[in-house]
Amino acid sequence: MKINTFRLAFLLGLSVVLSACAGPFSGSFPSTEAQIAETDPQAPALDIQSWQTEQGAKVLFVASDALPMLDIRLVSDAGSARDGAHSGLASLTSALLGEGANGLSVDDIARGFEDQGASFSSSSYRDMGVISLRTLSDPEYREPVLALFQQVIASPTFEQDTLARIRTQMMQGLRMETQVPGPQVNKAFQSTVFAGHPYGQPSDGTLDSLPAITRDQLQDFYQSYYAAGNTVIAMVGDLDRAQAQAIAAEISAVLPQGEEAPALARAQPLTKRQREHITFPSAQTHILLGNQATWRGNPDHVALYVGNQILGGGGFASILTDEVRQKRGYVYGISSFFSPMAAGGPFQVSLQTGNDNADAALTLTLDLIDQFVQDGPTDEQLEEIRASILGSFALGTADNSDIIGQLGAIGFYDLPLDYLQWFNQQVRTVTAEDIRAAFQRNLASENLAIVSIGPEAPKVMSVATDADNTANEEPADRAP
Repeated sequence: MKINTFRLAFLLGLSVVLSACAGPFSGSFPSTEAQIAETDPQAPALDIQSWQTEQGAKVLFVASDALPMLDIRLVSDAGSARDGAHSGLASLTSALLGEGANGLSVDDIARGFEDQGASFSSSSYRDMGVISLRTLSDPEYREPVLALFQQVIASPTFEQDTLARIRTQMMQGLRMETQVPGPQVNKAFQSTVFAGHPYGQPSDGTLDSLPAITRDQLQDFYQSYYAAGNTVIAMVGDLDRAQAQAIAAEISAVLPQGEEAPALARAQPLTKRQREHITFPSAQTHILLGNQATWRGNPDHVALYVGNQILGGGGFASILTDEVRQKRGYVYGISSFFSPMAAGGPFQVSLQTGNDNADAALTLTLDLIDQFVQDGPTDEQLEEIRASILGSFALGTADNSDIIGQLGAIGFYDLPLDYLQWFNQQVRTVTAEDIRAAFQRNLASENLAIVSIGPEAPKVMSVATDADNTANEEPADRAP
C-alpha cells in the first residue's frame, strides 16, 4: 500500500506525540509505513451534557479529571455586531469587565484571583463577548474564586476614571495602527465586503466614536447583551454533574436578566468586483481578496473548509503557497480561509508581496482561485489534505482549554452536541465533486473584492472576459 510523503510525515509525528503521552499499551504501537497507513484517527468523543438554567442560559458541561482544574467560559451574543451607531461599544464594555465591581477595585479583583491561582479574562469579537475563568477545582480554592467571579459579573461598575483610562489606551492603539499597513487594510477589507452590515463596522471603534461613548451606554449594553438568556455557560473540569449544575445556577442567577438578542440579518455577497486602495509608503504591498461567502449553519461548510485547506489554508501543501510563493517567489506569504459567523462570513485571501511583483502576484492568485472554483481539487489533493485534517482534528481537544473553546462555539452557534463527530465523518466522506460544487454555489471568483495598501494599487495584468472590465478600473483611494 502506497502512502504519500506528506501524510507519512504527519502520522509519524503524530505517533511520536501519542507514544510520549501513552500509558501502558497492550499492543504494538504503529511504527512502520504500512502500520501508519492503516491508522484511522478518530474524532474526540466528548461526553457533552447540556441543560438550561432557570434564567434561560444554555449550559454545556464536560467532566474531565485529567487536571485538577475548572474552566468556565461565558459566551454572550455581545460582539461588535451589536454596537449599533456606537462603534467600539462592545469592545469598550468588554475591556472594562474586571476593572471594578461593587466594593472592589481593579487591584482587589486582580489580587483576589491571583492569590488563589486563578485567572480571569474578557474579550470581544464580532459575534460574541467572552468572559473566561480558570481555577483549581479543589473546593478550598474553587469556592472563593467562584464567589469573586460572581461578584465581578454581577456588578461591574464602569467607573468614569477607569473608562477614561481604557478609552485613552484604545485610542492610542488606533493611532498606532495608522503607522502599519496590516490593521488598515484589514479594516478596509471588512468595510468593503460588509458595507452596510454590522460586520462592516470597525470592532475597536474609531477616533471619533470612542470619545462619544458614555458610562450609561456601557451599563445598558452589559445589561442587554450579557443577560443570562443571551449567554452560553461552558464548563470543563474536575466536577460531577450535580456540582456543575449548582455552579451554573449561581452564575446564571447573578447575570443580568433578559432574553436572547434578535438575530442579525444575513450579510449578502458583493455582486460585482470592488476595488479599494490605501496609499502607504512601504516596500511591500498587502493585498486582500474576498467576498461574503458563508455563515454558521451553511450545509456546504465542510466541503468549503476542506477545499480551502487544499487551496490556501494548508500551509506549504496548499495550491496558492506552492504556485505563488514556492514556484515563482512572488510573495512572502499567502493564505486563504473561510470565517463563518452567525450572520455571514468572508472568504479571504491574504498576500504580501514586493511592490515590483504586486501585479503578477495579484493576477496569478486570481487565476488560481478562478481555476479552483471551476475545476475543484484533484482526488490526490483531496486525499492528502483529508489525512492531515483527520489527524490534526483528533488532537483538537487535547486539553481543557481546547475543549472549552469547542463547547463555547457549539453552544453559541447552536450546533449539535455531536458536532465534532459529525464534522469528522463529513471530512471522511466529502468528494472532490462535492468541493467543486460547494465553491461554485458560494463563491463567484469574478466578484471578489480587491483591497490593497502600498505605494500604488496593484493591477490585474490580464482579464479573462470583457465582463470583468472593472478589474482594470482605478480603485478608490483612501488617505493614510
